[in-house]
Amino acid sequence: MAVSGVLMVLFIIAHMAGNLHIFEGREEMNDYAAGLRSFGAPILPHESLLWVLRIGLIASIAVHIWSLVVLSKRAHHARPVQYAHRHKARGESPNAYLTMRLGGIVIFLFVVWHLLDLTWRTVNPVKDAHDAYGAVVATFSPERWPVTVFYLLALIALGLHLRHGIWSAVQTLAGPNTKWRKRTQAIALAVAVLIVAGFAIVPLAVTFGLVS
Repeated sequence: MAVSGVLMVLFIIAHMAGNLHIFEGREEMNDYAAGLRSFGAPILPHESLLWVLRIGLIASIAVHIWSLVVLSKRAHHARPVQYAHRHKARGESPNAYLTMRLGGIVIFLFVVWHLLDLTWRTVNPVKDAHDAYGAVVATFSPERWPVTVFYLLALIALGLHLRHGIWSAVQTLAGPNTKWRKRTQAIALAVAVLIVAGFAIVPLAVTFGLVS
């Protein structure tokens, strides 16, 4: 679960950085999107890089969910009766379990919508696959404010998921360390805030007319 989570975080950071090309203008954003599709040409097939990223992301999500199921079963079989102070003993908040599960569901639903909107353009007004800039602007236009609100709510869920997930991954990979616990939690919070802000600035800029 920790390793698959780290891989997904790296993908999210790369995706966030790519989104910020929109502030460079239509031509630069579309050139970036075209570069992802034509990476390695003519030696590699068209969209090779994108398919590697897509397959890797799908595999990471599948492993992440499978790990959740396996670990939950193991925890239940190891101790059917919960510890009275399990969350305090592990440094978790009482709502961490609920936040991670509900947050995961919200993120999954958002990913499905995101694919329909900006990848396949099923629900996006801009059908031209080469106009990534126009598709983003159309998605977050003031007339489609419910989409922007949903996007921002999904980002909040992502931030909460990342904050706890990054800290848990460090605890798993590096081992529990009481001395570094607060520092690790602070770093996880900082990374989560940075990622959420990096994603949120795009729809807000479009909605308020800074990008059009």
